[in-house]
Amino acid sequence: MFKRIIFSGSLALFTVCHFRIFAQTNIDAQGRRDEFRVITTAVPFLSITPDARSAGLGDAGAALSPDQNSVYWNPGKLAHVQHDMGGSVSISPWLRGLGVNDVYLGYLSGFYKINKQSAVGLGFTYFNLGSIQMTDNTGAPMGTLNPNEFAICPTYSRILSKSLSLGVGIKYFHSNLSGSIGTTGQDARPANSVAVDLGMYYKKELSLGGSPANFAFGLALSNMGPKISYNDQNRRDFIPTTLRMGPALTVELDPYNKMTFLFDIAKTLVPTPSGDSVPTNQSEESWITGMGTSLYKAPDGFKEKMQELMIGGGVEYWYDNQFAVRAGYFHESRNKGNRRYFTAGVGVRYQTFGLDFAYLLPVQTNHPLAETLRFSLLFDLDLPKKEESVTDKAEGPGAE
Repeated sequence: MFKRIIFSGSLALFTVCHFRIFAQTNIDAQGRRDEFRVITTAVPFLSITPDARSAGLGDAGAALSPDQNSVYWNPGKLAHVQHDMGGSVSISPWLRGLGVNDVYLGYLSGFYKINKQSAVGLGFTYFNLGSIQMTDNTGAPMGTLNPNEFAICPTYSRILSKSLSLGVGIKYFHSNLSGSIGTTGQDARPANSVAVDLGMYYKKELSLGGSPANFAFGLALSNMGPKISYNDQNRRDFIPTTLRMGPALTVELDPYNKMTFLFDIAKTLVPTPSGDSVPTNQSEESWITGMGTSLYKAPDGFKEKMQELMIGGGVEYWYDNQFAVRAGYFHESRNKGNRRYFTAGVGVRYQTFGLDFAYLLPVQTNHPLAETLRFSLLFDLDLPKKEESVTDKAEGPGAE
C-alpha cells in the first residue's frame, strides 16, 4: 500500500505541475460553477519544448526554418536542412518557480544528409525528476527514489518536389516514475512503449513589395501510439498524441536583415473528460478511437473543442545570419490548463557553431513555470565535396 501511495503521489505531482497548470473548479459571482475539464495524459514530458529557439518563439516550430531540432517539431522539414550534418544539445531546468533545483530536461538531436533529397535524424530526450527521500510509516528512511524518463526517435525525411517534403519518426520511450519500487502484483512499474511521428512541410519562394520572401507551412502528428500502464491493472493511460500545424513567413528586408513571423495551432488528440470526477485516463476508448472523438466530442460541444486549441507564435529577427532576437506568446484556455506566457530569446552563430537562449515570463504571478530558462548549443558541418581529377576524367568512358 505504501509503495502505491508514493508512486501515485509522484505521478500526480508531476502531471499537475508540468503538463496542465491550475486545473481547478471555479465559482463565479453568480454562484455558477465552471467546468474545468482538463485533458491529462501519461508521459507529458514528450510535449515539453526541448530547444531554446522555438522556446523563444512561443513554443512554435511546425514551419520554422529547418535545423537540428526539426526531429522534434516536424520530421518533414529535416530533408531541407542546408548543411551535410549537424547536431545540438539543449538543457532546460524545470519548475524553478517552485524552488525545485534537481529537475531538468535534456535533449540531444542530430541529422545527416544522405543526398540532396533525403536526410536521417535522431532525437534523444531525457527527463530527470530529481530525488525523493523515501520513509516508512514511522519516518524511518528507506532510501532515495530517482524517477526519470527518456525517449529516442530515429527519423527519416524526403523531398518529394521542389516545395513539398514528408518525414516519419519511430519513437521508443521509457517512463520510470517508481524508481526501484517493486514490480510484482499491483505495485508500480516502469512503462515502455512506442509511438510514431509524422510530418509534412511545404515551402514556396515569393516576393513581397520587391523583397525576397519565403512562405512555409508545417503539419505534424506527434506521439501517435497506444495507451500505456504503470501497473498490472487493466487501467491504461493515453499518451500526449498531438496535432500541430502552422505557417511561417520570412522576409529579407535587405542583404543583412530578415524577419520571420510564425504561429502554431496545436490540439491534444485525447478524449475530453466527461466531468471533474472522471479523469481522461479512465476512458474505455481505444487510442485510435480516442484520437477521432477528440476532434468533435465534448460535453459542451464545439465551444469546448475550440477551448482545447493551444496557440503559440512569435517573431524572429536575424542580422547577417549571425545574431538573432526572438519574442513570442503562448496561450491556453483557462478551462483547459491556463498556461499563458510571454517568451523571449537570443541566438548567435559563429562559423560552424551556434548558441540559443530562451526565457519564459508567465502572465500569472507565482506561476510554477516562472524563471524557466533554456539553452541550446548547435553545430553544423559541410563534408568535403568529392571533385573529379584530371586523371579520373582521362580514365573515364571514352578516354583514349
